[in-house]
Amino acid sequence: MEYSFTATGHKNVTSKHKSTFEITTDKSLTLNGDCIIGLNSNITLNDFPQQLRDIIQTDDSKIEMILRTENATDTIIGYGSSQLTLDHPTDMVIRKSTFVCSRTLMIKSDKAAKDLDKQLIKDLSNGSKLEVTIKA
Repeated sequence: MEYSFTATGHKNVTSKHKSTFEITTDKSLTLNGDCIIGLNSNITLNDFPQQLRDIIQTDDSKIEMILRTENATDTIIGYGSSQLTLDHPTDMVIRKSTFVCSRTLMIKSDKAAKDLDKQLIKDLSNGSKLEVTIKA
């Protein structure tokens, strides 16, 4: 299953967080949000199709997330869990850890904000459009 959506960057995208990164429907970002890489997402976790939700909510299901801007692409691999609720109204968090809450999209990710492609982050800090594709 493949599912795509868009978000945008922001001048305050710093991508310095060591264990997570986040995409949100929020419209603004302070420098404290060092895990947030995409804002103004056109979907929330609640909007994911049921077939995708079922896969993500299966223990150890492999999830691939592809992030694209006009000058860069990065691929992140993580895993699903039966503990994921996928029901947060604004935030999607990708975690290196196994911590689960309503904001969690995937766990055991191979990358956090600080690990993402530097050109991708530069594009996002200049307000670039972010294309997100999830393959599960």
